[in-house]
Amino acid sequence: MNSATVRTLLVRGMLAGLGAGVLAFVFAYFVGEGSVDAAIAFEESGAHEHGEELVSRSVQSTAGLATGVLVFGVAIGGIAALAFCFALGRVGRFGARATAALTALAGFLLVYLVPILKYPANPPAVGDPDTLGKRTSLFVLMIALSVLLGTAAVLLGRRLAPAWGNWNASTTAGAAFVAVVGVAMAVLPPGDAIPRGFPAADLWEFRLASIGIQAVLWSAFGLLFGYLAERVLEPRAVRGRVATLAA
Repeated sequence: MNSATVRTLLVRGMLAGLGAGVLAFVFAYFVGEGSVDAAIAFEESGAHEHGEELVSRSVQSTAGLATGVLVFGVAIGGIAALAFCFALGRVGRFGARATAALTALAGFLLVYLVPILKYPANPPAVGDPDTLGKRTSLFVLMIALSVLLGTAAVLLGRRLAPAWGNWNASTTAGAAFVAVVGVAMAVLPPGDAIPRGFPAADLWEFRLASIGIQAVLWSAFGLLFGYLAERVLEPRAVRGRVATLAA
């Protein structure tokens, strides 16, 4: 794949990430903000004193939320597009759409789902503000470990496949990934404890919403980028389908 094609796919990946970010923002606004408001109300009901709010809650839940999600979507879209360029033709005889879907699924699992098994998403009022930097570093470390171990598992599966067969090689690589991730989770320090009296229903709702936001983001990216990448890499197939539908 030449540099011009990679550059084109990078731009389209960022556009797909932007579109996916819009959908994720809509989901976050209508599904996730209720649990955030409940967590803030719990925090304000305690004995802690709060300084003056620099940004109002209404701005946080609209422009602030949109900015964060859209910037994240664009960044993730660009990185995932580069991962797609690397994976295309190396993980099997898949077309552009299938490879984009697999890339999005791997991104969701490695960048989000595996790390939150160790450090789940928490709403406001959960976690000591003094440990925010430490908790952020641990979460980023868990993401890096997940991605590196996932990549190593894929390479291991490819190396074993000629001698063991695809099924046995994939099963062995997957088991090795789970085992090493389990050891990493056991060794890394735990996250902050949940405050006494924090409503379990609000915590559960917040974490489900967090998973839903990421699921919407990655699913939408896989679909959008798969379509855009196919138009670049397989234009004849796209024109053939359009002609069939028009007939």
